[in-house]
Amino acid sequence: MLMPTKILVPTDFSEFSDKALAQAFDIAQEYKAKVRVLHVVNEKIGHSFDDYDLTPESIKDMEAHMVNGAKRKLQRQLGKFPQSKELDIVSDVVLGNPAEEILKVQAEQGIDLIIISSLGRTGLAKYFIGGVARNVLKGATCPVLLTK
Repeated sequence: MLMPTKILVPTDFSEFSDKALAQAFDIAQEYKAKVRVLHVVNEKIGHSFDDYDLTPESIKDMEAHMVNGAKRKLQRQLGKFPQSKELDIVSDVVLGNPAEEILKVQAEQGIDLIIISSLGRTGLAKYFIGGVARNVLKGATCPVLLTK
């Protein structure tokens, strides 16, 4: 039987990610597991600024602004869950390819369960996030719980 000690929950700040977090927190409470909450700012967003003839410095500034904004959103998202104060939670925001960064954290941190939403925000992002979940499921070396 799976008894996780380290749970990874990728988030895109959507209501679907909230459901994944709720499940992760319930499981973490039951098994006294640590939870790592991760948001990945897609590096393709920053690279698309190249199309507008911006300098490398201004692109770096925009990426830093996006990462800092995501950190604030992540703290607000965690604040929705009173049980988050009782759990051992580490939150992080990184810049990169979402699926690759999730799998990298899984390997580096010894994660033994990933809980990820199979759906994302509405519109095009829904299909993008679905692709992330699919790639994480294919590449993970630990169990993956897909939520919706």
